[in-house]
Amino acid sequence: MGALGVLLTYPMNPYLEEELDKRFKLFRLWESPNKKDFLRSNSASIRAVVGNSNVGADAETIDALPRLEIVSSYSVGLDKVDLKKCKEKGVRVTNTPDVLTEDVADIAIGLALAVMRRIPQADGYVRAGNWKATGDFRLTTRFSGKTVGIVGLGRIGMAIAKRAAAFGCPISYYSRTEKPETNFKYHPTIIELASNCNVLVVACPLTEETHHIVNRDVMDALGPKGVLVNIGRGSHVDEPELVKALVEGRLGGAGLDVYEEEPHVPEELFGLENVVLLPHVGSGTLETRKVMADLVLGNLEAHVQNKPLLTPVV
Repeated sequence: MGALGVLLTYPMNPYLEEELDKRFKLFRLWESPNKKDFLRSNSASIRAVVGNSNVGADAETIDALPRLEIVSSYSVGLDKVDLKKCKEKGVRVTNTPDVLTEDVADIAIGLALAVMRRIPQADGYVRAGNWKATGDFRLTTRFSGKTVGIVGLGRIGMAIAKRAAAFGCPISYYSRTEKPETNFKYHPTIIELASNCNVLVVACPLTEETHHIVNRDVMDALGPKGVLVNIGRGSHVDEPELVKALVEGRLGGAGLDVYEEEPHVPEELFGLENVVLLPHVGSGTLETRKVMADLVLGNLEAHVQNKPLLTPVV
């Protein structure tokens, strides 16, 4: 097993990195100032890539590694992996589905609550001594009972719906196809969904079709009392248009865990009280990250042992 050369594209999880170093021959891409030279000099040894939602395996990386056999992604989303190129080259691909569903759904509800009840602002109000000095904090808007629209009713979308329903929220959704196994209201377009909900949650995979799926028209349909929550990928939302909609008051608020150019966040958002910003921590619990790491390791071990992969995608 130690003969398998594994390229780790980005510093991710200490436990994962330690275990990769113990079990395989580990190459850390970020330690080299020149990516192309690093890949060229180690291409004969690298047979596996471990990436995540920041740095995966693009076409250039795959082409630079002629002995590449498997890409084991430390994420559920695969938008940073060139799946077409992997299929062409016969490279196997795995991810970490299911295990992060609950944590991401928790964060989605938490963001909606934080935006509508102004939880970060209320916390700051107390810490600054304003409660004692100037009296009660201003009134906010309830989340319970509001209509929640979900873009993408997959594993995570369903988990969000389950939680929102517990708050007495009517659930509606938009996806590529209607889900007959649910009783939730289906809307055939995202514009129609946004026009008929109070909180719009983005939970679909990032593809060419869903890039900027939340554009100016969707934001205007959601309106000045509507709240956008994005726990999918930053590029689901047209970020410049989001900034404009919030600054101009055409959108009521936003709770964001993901951004188009992470870790860069538009500075115009920093001063807005109707926005809650998180540093892409949807799956960021000790419990989930350990299970995700074990899935990555298990897939690599299965590959080396010629056993069925645990979570195959390609």
